[in-house]
Amino acid sequence: MKPHPLAAALALTLPLLAATPAAADTARPGAGAPASDCALAGATGWTDEGHNTDYTQFQQPLGTKHVLMLFVDFPDAPATGSPDDYYRQLAPAQDWMKQDSYGRARLDIDPLKRWIHMPQAASSYGFERGITFEQHELYVKQAVQAADPYVDYSTYDMLYIVPTKTASAITFSPTYLYDPSTAGITADGRRIKWAVTFGQDMYHWGYKVADHETSHTFGLPDLYAFTAADYHRYVGGWDLMGDIAGPAPQHVGWERWKFGWIDDRQVACLPAAGSRTVRLKAVERPGGTKIAVIRTGATTAYVAESRRAVGADGKACSTGVLVYKVDTATPTGDGPIQVVNGNPTATPPTGCTLLDMAAYRPGQSFTDPATGVRIDVVKRGPLTDTIRVTRQ
Repeated sequence: MKPHPLAAALALTLPLLAATPAAADTARPGAGAPASDCALAGATGWTDEGHNTDYTQFQQPLGTKHVLMLFVDFPDAPATGSPDDYYRQLAPAQDWMKQDSYGRARLDIDPLKRWIHMPQAASSYGFERGITFEQHELYVKQAVQAADPYVDYSTYDMLYIVPTKTASAITFSPTYLYDPSTAGITADGRRIKWAVTFGQDMYHWGYKVADHETSHTFGLPDLYAFTAADYHRYVGGWDLMGDIAGPAPQHVGWERWKFGWIDDRQVACLPAAGSRTVRLKAVERPGGTKIAVIRTGATTAYVAESRRAVGADGKACSTGVLVYKVDTATPTGDGPIQVVNGNPTATPPTGCTLLDMAAYRPGQSFTDPATGVRIDVVKRGPLTDTIRVTRQ
């Protein structure tokens, strides 16, 4: 997902300080500094990791999102197979979103089970050349118009547009975000603001591409690098916005807090010099303190969270305390979140990358002399990690 002005086709060692009584033991949620002291404003004007998302441009990541799924074919790519087959490939995105959000966001996907015939050849829309916003909006508009006799758009929040597999020219799956300064697309009295247009890459990434692209409509940036060499050098497979096919892609705790899926009382905040002990509960399970945030600047912070994820194939590359840096002034594709590798000399198991081994274990520490931040992993339980966070 790369940015476009306004709207876009978006297509992965310091000493510990003595703890004060107020900051000593924060095993329970809500103790210590208020979480709001560690919230960071975005500074990119587009998708970013800030807490001040513009929910006129993006949609709220809470509640049920009613999604209309359209199936399209083209003069140069006739339909093959049943729409039911395509729906089944993407339907698991609903359960994934429900679990990842602790039930606070749900996708209700309603498939229109018929083929909609597009008026132009698949090769004419420009997907193979990267597609402009204007071409992408035309694609969405023509799909909306072709399906209009069969649909009441006033009941839906967003669209999923799925092309026939023979449409090889529809190469990737960008997200359509409307431009509020233009006439845009209107049907049944409702502005079409958000759509995901799937492409051939859905057969590589699987149903999670729907969750990834839908997260862009919530205002999230891409966490993979837009430049070649190592596309997944920032977060590897630790976040859905990075390597979707990684061993444990989900939303990191910071993003779940940004979305409102984690409450302020589940955030342990250290906004200035001090030290505190935090008992983190794995983000894969509901309840408990989810993240410890050490604020280091107006747009920067370090975050620690407990991870126990195991991939769909049973592969667990690394579990423990994940430490990452957040910079809400860094734009999409340039690493607004960067995972700190706690095991840079580890030998990854087959199918895992070095960054997938990044989690810290008891006895290990992370330090950043430039900011005076230190994170010590003290204890590990089946679903918890106890850490000591310090800022000098």
